[in-house]
Amino acid sequence: MRNLHRFWLIASVIITALPLTHAVSAHQITDTPLTIRQTVENALKIYPSVTVSQEQVNAAAAAIDLARTAYLPHVDGIAQVNRATSNNVFGLLLPQAVVPSISGPVFGSNDFGTVWGSAVGGLVTWEPFDFGFRGANVSAAKASRTRAEATLKRTEFEVSVATADAYLTLAAAQETVRTAQAGVDRSEVLQRSVRALVDAQLRPGADASMTEAELAIARTQLAEAEQAVDVAKTVVAQFVGLQPQQVVISGISSVQLPPDEAIPVFDSAQNPVTAEQNAVVDQKKAELRILEKSYVPRFFAQASVYARGTGANVNGTRLGGLNGLAPDTQNYALGLSVNFPVLDFASIHAREAAQFSTIRAESARYQQISTELTGQWNAALATLSGSRSVAANTPVQVSSADAALRQATARYQSGLGTIIEVADAQRLLTQAQIDDALARLNVWRAWLRVAATSGDIRPFLTGASQ
Repeated sequence: MRNLHRFWLIASVIITALPLTHAVSAHQITDTPLTIRQTVENALKIYPSVTVSQEQVNAAAAAIDLARTAYLPHVDGIAQVNRATSNNVFGLLLPQAVVPSISGPVFGSNDFGTVWGSAVGGLVTWEPFDFGFRGANVSAAKASRTRAEATLKRTEFEVSVATADAYLTLAAAQETVRTAQAGVDRSEVLQRSVRALVDAQLRPGADASMTEAELAIARTQLAEAEQAVDVAKTVVAQFVGLQPQQVVISGISSVQLPPDEAIPVFDSAQNPVTAEQNAVVDQKKAELRILEKSYVPRFFAQASVYARGTGANVNGTRLGGLNGLAPDTQNYALGLSVNFPVLDFASIHAREAAQFSTIRAESARYQQISTELTGQWNAALATLSGSRSVAANTPVQVSSADAALRQATARYQSGLGTIIEVADAQRLLTQAQIDDALARLNVWRAWLRVAATSGDIRPFLTGASQ
């Protein structure tokens, strides 16, 4: 009995400890701050749109194998057993799929007597040459795979840029919370100090009300900043496959700004969006080559071996029993067939004209994308230059605001200033600190825009993760 009690005690301890162990492990995993590079890498692994594009590449690769099977001979086989009447008539019957055909002479009979019939055979068909038609189909399948691969790269690129932008948004929101919290702390210190002076009847009660109002404003600003953090976390969470409350980031090293020489050389053709559109143009050209190879003769070498059995004689009499179940009369044949769609010229020509128009449209779209990217590049450079100028000025703004707060506080303590001056100085300092933090992050955001327009954000991720 004592051993059983000990067993249940140990089991209960283990069962109780398991959830705790799991919770500790989950806590260790989710509380590990993610760098911006790690966040982007995780998004590329699990985001559904990347998986969709990858499977499209796999399907396009399988389509190439399918197109190549056209070079192989086709082998068809048949085996059949039937029980049917043997009445036969002369006359023409247009091609159709309803009335079965009967071979053999006309007996002149018209009754319901039936006989056994059987057939077994095989047909091998091979196209020895095709004037490039099958090769054009294989080339079109390869062009389709190239387009799918370009689409995958474009999707990965867009997911990377969107994830990095969401990361910067969260980092900016957290910086706003940090500075807003500092503003709340200053307001609380001021409120306590003024309250003590009011209680000692050294300052009017209106000063206490003013500080309480300023503290409420600071707390409202902090709550709004925390709300922005929660919203930003939901965006990051959808990319990395976590719950919003599990998202913890290490932030951006805003002290060291990206150097000027980090700006890449712009080439619109290197952007994944442009590369994808170029692949679309190549695919349409490959499809045009299929049409160009369509108006040619098709040669088919064929070989057939077959045997048939019947329970009917040529004089119209019927054999009894199981006669006709075994195919006992055999034949073989070798031949060459030539098919040529003589009257398809007009339709093929019309399809070629339509395909030419499609190619011109896709080529124009390629030029449009290149033009738009050039405009985005110039705008990104201007934004980066302006962000650097702002980031160089905000430290002066913070220093001046801090000095103004100290002076206003000193004037108020000496009785030469008002509480309104101190409150205004506190709000100015809080806003200056927020502007300074966001200004540095905006430089990184502008650099991300520059990198995204150039088509390669890897240098940005390297610099932002340091």
